[in-house]
Amino acid sequence: MKIEKTKISSYLNSSISVISREESFFKAPFHSHPELELVYIKESYGKRIVGNSVEHFVSGDMVFLGSDIPHVWLSDEIYYQGISTLKAKAIVVYFSKDIFGPIFYELKETQKINSLFNQAVRGLSINGKTNELIAKKLEKLVHKKNFEVIVGLFEILSLLSESTDLTFVNNEAYTPLNDQTKNDRLSDIFEYVKEHFKEDISLVEIAKIANLTPTSFCRMFKTKTKKHFVEYLNEIRVSNACKYLIETEMGMSEIAYQCGYKTASNFNKLFKKLTGTTPKEYRKNAGN
Repeated sequence: MKIEKTKISSYLNSSISVISREESFFKAPFHSHPELELVYIKESYGKRIVGNSVEHFVSGDMVFLGSDIPHVWLSDEIYYQGISTLKAKAIVVYFSKDIFGPIFYELKETQKINSLFNQAVRGLSINGKTNELIAKKLEKLVHKKNFEVIVGLFEILSLLSESTDLTFVNNEAYTPLNDQTKNDRLSDIFEYVKEHFKEDISLVEIAKIANLTPTSFCRMFKTKTKKHFVEYLNEIRVSNACKYLIETEMGMSEIAYQCGYKTASNFNKLFKKLTGTTPKEYRKNAGN
């Protein structure tokens, strides 16, 4: 999965765009663009890749991104099954830093906003009360037009510039020349696991996908995802097991086999470790 470079302002014919998205799953590819971007996830959950960071996201996730940071929100596997009650919803604001002009950034009154933009090159996760306040403003901003959009954007940027509810998504600014290959490797691994989680995936095999030695692969994967590969693989397998438990009448042994586990006992142990309940209890609680 390569990074697609785009320019949002040219595509949408606007220097400021506020978009309300509703899809079966988030369909944007792994991409980057010069515009700054504010993303508020209203519904959906899965994996969020921003620069060198790979994290889980859930409803309420809110991130402010600087220019040219590659990013993608990948809805969980269950969103690709055509379940009508599941929707991926988000409000996204795109704007170019250039719309304010160079004099704007020289003003004493705008130094905090200037600082905010500089921090955004690492990606900023927006939490706490600030998240709640901006979520409400974004819901209103979707319906505003013309100059009201600019005013609304300034209100949001002012809140962000004063907030203490911001945390960096990346430890350092994204550097595409140095880390492009690593991000592509990680994306290839995610795609491979998505297609082959039912199979017995060895460390040697997955390391070859990343074109690394097993030792280098383990180090890279742990650094980027903050977890071991086997932990990630089990998360994907158990996620799919949940789908089978809800949507089918398959027996436990068959589900275990379909999700890559050789024994039902190992499947039960790992399922309870990750979900807090046994597969049978999970199916019962889901109403099957």
